[in-house]
Amino acid sequence: MEAGNQTGILEFILLGFSEDPELQPFISGLFLSMFLITVLGNLLIILAICSDPHLHTPMYFFLSNLSLVDISFSSTIVPRMLVSIHTENKAISYMDCLTQVYFSMFFPILDTLLLTVMAYDRFVAICHPLHYMVIMNPPLCGLLVFVTWFIGVMTSLLHIFLMIHLRFCGDLKIPHFFCELTQILKLACSDTFLNRTLIYFMTGVLGVFPLVGILFSYSRIASSIRKMSSAGGRQKAFSTCGSHLSVVSLFYGTGVGVYFTSAVTHSPKKVSVASVMYTVVTPMLNPFIYSLRNKDVKGALGRLLSRVASCL
Repeated sequence: MEAGNQTGILEFILLGFSEDPELQPFISGLFLSMFLITVLGNLLIILAICSDPHLHTPMYFFLSNLSLVDISFSSTIVPRMLVSIHTENKAISYMDCLTQVYFSMFFPILDTLLLTVMAYDRFVAICHPLHYMVIMNPPLCGLLVFVTWFIGVMTSLLHIFLMIHLRFCGDLKIPHFFCELTQILKLACSDTFLNRTLIYFMTGVLGVFPLVGILFSYSRIASSIRKMSSAGGRQKAFSTCGSHLSVVSLFYGTGVGVYFTSAVTHSPKKVSVASVMYTVVTPMLNPFIYSLRNKDVKGALGRLLSRVASCL
């Protein structure tokens, strides 16, 4: 089969994890459970922040955006995979695949930039506490979130623009459970030099630079914490940063794990399993990290659930 742009090509085939029919109910049940936990957990975080005036601060404004992104990211991938398993139809149309490629790049970019913004927020809160509310004013917070979304939209659109000019031929089977860009490029008959160059460049700009910014922020935070004379102040500073550091470590750790797995192994199944960590597991664990390690969020969740229980 050969195609260029949107002519001739009808669909790709997503091979998923296994073709063994006996494993499909287990895979379906596992991913459905993780998806429901992800949606419920992140939705509770958003509702708790919106309903509790004590959490109407820049840090929790960014956290609510992160939870929204996590819900959206999982919703881009998991429901489509569950439908494929239940209908026993692994085909995905060209346009649906393009859409999935777009959002599977868009939301991780938002994750990276939001985590960087949250690190800057913690830097200002701990290193410049007297000027925190002046620096992190509502217009600036709104502008930072807008910039992250704008960068995500434009970067993902640029990848899609280059992708729609590719021609595909031969066996259009994707050894993955979603339309992942690098896997699709392997199926292209035309030159993918520009596509791969853009991937490497954007990985450096939107992956490495934000990480450097996060590390710089926390180096300054650590320096400020060491200078604190109060043990209570140090403990409070560590508690406000602990959740964010855990999420950053999980996000970048799984991302690096997927990269090295794809680099050292030629087994598509191992790459798919590794990809589950950052596409499904990380968004699922984030609400637990923030609710278990953050007393403010834990208290707000308790009050929210109490109000819900009293209304039943």
